[in-house]
Amino acid sequence: MIKGLAITPPILGRISIGKVIEKNGKRLPEKDDQFTITSQIQNKDGWVKHPLDEQLRAKAPNQKLRTIPVRMIFNDPELNLRAEYSLFDRQTGRPVCIGNGQTCQRRTNQGIEQHQCPSPDLCPLAQGGNCKPYGRLHVNLDELDELGTFIFRTTGFNSIRTLAARLSYYHAASNGLLSCLPLQLTLRGKSTTQSYRTPVYYVDLTLRDGTNLQQAIQIAKDIDQQSKAIGFNQTALDQVARQGFANAQFGVNAEEGLDFVEEFYTEENSEAEQVEPDTSARAKAKPKSNQGNGFVQDIQQGLQDSVRVVN
Repeated sequence: MIKGLAITPPILGRISIGKVIEKNGKRLPEKDDQFTITSQIQNKDGWVKHPLDEQLRAKAPNQKLRTIPVRMIFNDPELNLRAEYSLFDRQTGRPVCIGNGQTCQRRTNQGIEQHQCPSPDLCPLAQGGNCKPYGRLHVNLDELDELGTFIFRTTGFNSIRTLAARLSYYHAASNGLLSCLPLQLTLRGKSTTQSYRTPVYYVDLTLRDGTNLQQAIQIAKDIDQQSKAIGFNQTALDQVARQGFANAQFGVNAEEGLDFVEEFYTEENSEAEQVEPDTSARAKAKPKSNQGNGFVQDIQQGLQDSVRVVN
């Protein structure tokens, strides 16, 4: 395996709670009160919606997508949700410093150095909002690709804190059978003094509608027993994923760093809680022609023919 390369779960698409709007001739991110599921392809209008978005939206009240049925692919909570304080070079997307509030890895002219991490509020390098909490949640939505994931990226404390707590609680309550639990992403809102009483939206992880904890644990036990009977090794899968994450010097690579910079280093984002959009600077620049639209349409049709929502 190539050393220094982060081996992360395969990504089939993206989950966001933001959208792009036209404002003064510019395409800018705007927070939303519902989820959007996109592919990894963009056209002149921004990110191309994934077919699962339409399928799930058709079943949602008022076609507002505020819950998404999901499955975790790992039992270890920290493999499903990766979160650190992150500082990136805004030009290259290369990670400069990644920390956990105690220690950090920092790129210098002498190489990678380890330092104390005092958190962004107290770190001289982080002044000006350059260092942010950065969370990436990987979930499975498509039964036809049980090891493929959709990624929800966020710099919001509310989402990171809530998701981390839920994953840890469900892992403990189910005796480690997190990957077998019937779960869903749920969009919640709240108002705070810091948000000037306007709604702030964040993502929660809950049991599927109509399922209580005892029922969910029984479902998880049944799935675990069936999987083991046919030879599925969840412990080995978790270990391979853990080794893949550890293979990199940093937990993210330059390509992911560019996504982070483009999506979250925006002046329009609220300081109280990041908008948490899945929009980028790439979507702001309008292409000079429609070249490639046929390719995008072919991909959309291919996606439509090859997905099945998690039940």
